[in-house]
Amino acid sequence: MTTIYCLHGPNLDLLGQREPERYGRLTLAQIDQRLGERAAALGVALVCGQYNGEGALVEAIHAAGGGDGLLIN
Repeated sequence: MTTIYCLHGPNLDLLGQREPERYGRLTLAQIDQRLGERAAALGVALVCGQYNGEGALVEAIHAAGGGDGLLIN
């Protein structure tokens, strides 16, 4: 099965809480759920993660090297 990694960067865990008039009211969990539903409909495995530190994000990018695709948000 095709595996796609979706890595969210700093502060995206605050979506829906921080300045919702600017960034919207959807939370990151809701966005991940929608992405997961779309991926499942396409027969794709989706692995999502959120990282506030640059080092942790870089480590996640390296760990995703075995996947078929990588989306950095």
